[in-house]
Amino acid sequence: MTSRLPFVDLQAQRRRIGPRLDEALARVLAHGQFILGPEVRELESKLAAFSGAKHCISCANGTDALLLPLMAWGVGPGDAVLVPSFTFVASAEVVVLAGATPVFVDVDRTSFNVTAESLELGVRAAREAGLAPKVAMPVDLFGQPADFARLEAVCRKHNLKILSDAAQSYGGAQGNRRVGSLAPVTSTSFFPSKPLGAYGDGGAIFTDDTDIDALLRSIRMHGQGIDKYHNVRIGLNSRLDTMQAAVLLEKLAILEDEIAARNRIARRYSDALADVCEVPEIAAGNISAWAQYTILIEERERVAKALDAAGIPTAIYYPIPVHRQDGYRHFPAAKGGLPVSEELAGLVLSLPMHPYLEPADQDRVIAAVRQAAAD
Repeated sequence: MTSRLPFVDLQAQRRRIGPRLDEALARVLAHGQFILGPEVRELESKLAAFSGAKHCISCANGTDALLLPLMAWGVGPGDAVLVPSFTFVASAEVVVLAGATPVFVDVDRTSFNVTAESLELGVRAAREAGLAPKVAMPVDLFGQPADFARLEAVCRKHNLKILSDAAQSYGGAQGNRRVGSLAPVTSTSFFPSKPLGAYGDGGAIFTDDTDIDALLRSIRMHGQGIDKYHNVRIGLNSRLDTMQAAVLLEKLAILEDEIAARNRIARRYSDALADVCEVPEIAAGNISAWAQYTILIEERERVAKALDAAGIPTAIYYPIPVHRQDGYRHFPAAKGGLPVSEELAGLVLSLPMHPYLEPADQDRVIAAVRQAAAD
């Protein structure tokens, strides 16, 4: 019987660093500082250094990492946040939770990331809906950084703040700058399957702005002022557990090596599959974190079924664009519609991707995709 490959193999990673993880967790159990313990402060410092940002503020999860900056900026009723529709729902969800309105924009078919042209159209749609455009939220989908140079030009023109949703791209880079330092404020997620993942939920925010740093630290602690019983603003309970910080410290130590492995595997996939499907393209100067390796292929359901029969799992990110989701249909979208988001939703198929995918298993995935595409 054919064995089934894991889509993401966290156990292979654990075999590599298991003893270090066990020791790290034992240290937390010994000192007992389970909330904002020393490992949290150490992690924030090392994440900031890794990314090149002045400040890193950890929080409870990737969704809060998006919500907290919106709260710090005072985004609320009457404001519009421009969000790609081809993303996970959390990108738009936080806008609604902040009391503002998401305005959906389209993405590029090759990079899967927001286009400057659609951002312009989204600003127009927001104003026509009587909203004040306040924030652009580009998403580094599947691990590749967005085209910040072009997006920043649009944002300067319309006085928009930029909140980079880097939930899938931490560990990636653009030119000589790593994710976390590419935008004024960047949020990421430490969900277990992410390139840098915890053993539970977690998130972080990066910025060079000292004032925003202070605001975010207050908001994540119930709006704390001089102490926890002095509350100067509305806040959340959004602290990263010390246990998760201990895990992330050990994983951060091997992240650069793992990103290099992901890129080797992605190149091998692309070289072997480019003649049977559309493979992802990485813009010159970009390094993707390869949270997902996603192809575009016709007859996706048939191909996915064939791969499943061969013991190869696949996933669809995302089968329904957010602007077509029942809870979000009534929000505005960029003028001219979102044709690329809708097309991609019918073509995308993600293949197994993790740093410990052995060459023989890569060969197996490649052969199965080629066979399914030929049938």
